[in-house]
Amino acid sequence: MIDTVNPIIAPENLIYAKSEVLLDNIMHYCPGCSHGVVNKLIAEVIEDMGIQQTTIGIAPVGCAVFAYNYLDIDWQEASHGRAPAVATGVKRLLPDTFVFSYQGDGDLAAIGTAETIHACNRGENIVMVFVNNGIYGMTGGQMAPTTLPGMQSSTCPFGREASRDGHPLKITELLAQLPGTSYVTRQAVHTAASVRKTKKALRLAFENQKLNKGTSVIEVVATCSSGWKMTPVQANKWMEENMFAYYPLGDMKNE
Repeated sequence: MIDTVNPIIAPENLIYAKSEVLLDNIMHYCPGCSHGVVNKLIAEVIEDMGIQQTTIGIAPVGCAVFAYNYLDIDWQEASHGRAPAVATGVKRLLPDTFVFSYQGDGDLAAIGTAETIHACNRGENIVMVFVNNGIYGMTGGQMAPTTLPGMQSSTCPFGREASRDGHPLKITELLAQLPGTSYVTRQAVHTAASVRKTKKALRLAFENQKLNKGTSVIEVVATCSSGWKMTPVQANKWMEENMFAYYPLGDMKNE
């Protein structure tokens, strides 16, 4: 008879277990938010590669700020937008470590545009993880550089107008043109298949850092159920129908 209260699972039959790099702290992300999945994938890649003791994450400002509560690695805080600059300093001082920044679109593509572009142009040997939900999620749902044309936010309640607000910034395509970047890709985490692809992309980015190939940029097109005023299911559907058309998934550069 099988003991359903205290079942014994043979190691060879264990299909899935939480990464030991991922802490037990309850995440602050809203229900349906893509950040939690991305955090989990980074933890799994670090564990799979056996680099937990030599990895340093750079946490910025915004929804990504509390990433240090969830991954059991060394962390360094950065001022808003300055994560690439801080990552540059850490990697140059400790070249044998794995260094990555974890940033949202308001951080990486707005106040941090200069740091992002120049770090990539120099080819700093770091990984940039860029979560793009097209809005300022933590501070009230304001329009971001990545907000789509016609997309509503608290600061453009009738939709973004290019003639007034400018066009959404496709910063990942811009970064792919810079000589210092070695791997630039755009992925998502809304389905099981997309989660697998994103994990594969993250693994390649960290492997590239081990090979001193330069900067790797992993954009993850994400949802913001709270900022978009939708349920998680509605947000995923809206993302598929709108975000992917403007921000198509796939590799842009792999050298």
